[in-house]
Amino acid sequence: MRHKRKIKKLNKPTEGRLAMLYAQTTALFEHEKIKMTVTRAKQVRRISDRLISKAKKDSVHNRRMMARVIKDAKLIGKICEMAKTRYEGRPGGYTRITRIGLRRGDATPMCVLELV
Repeated sequence: MRHKRKIKKLNKPTEGRLAMLYAQTTALFEHEKIKMTVTRAKQVRRISDRLISKAKKDSVHNRRMMARVIKDAKLIGKICEMAKTRYEGRPGGYTRITRIGLRRGDATPMCVLELV
C-alpha cells in the first residue's frame, strides 16, 4: 500500500525516473516553458520549486545541492541570478501548470509547465 506516499513512480525504475525528472527540470530552466503530461509536471514542479528556494539563499552548499540535479554550471548561475531578481519577495509557487487538453494518441491530460 502507498498510504501517505507523495512520489509517483511513473511506471519507471528509480534511476530512470530520477534521470527523466532531472532532465525535464533542466529543460524547464533552459527554456522557461515546457509541454508535458500533468502527472510528470507535478513531479517536476516539486523539484524545480525546491531548487529555486535554494537559489534564493545563494551559498556554496546550496549550489552544490543544485548541482546534484542540474549538471550545467552556467545554468546554475543563471538560476541563482534569476531567483534573486524575479522571485525576491515571493515565498513560493515559482511554477505554473496550465492544462491544454488531452493528447491525441492516448488521451493523456497534457499541460504547459512554466516559470512564473
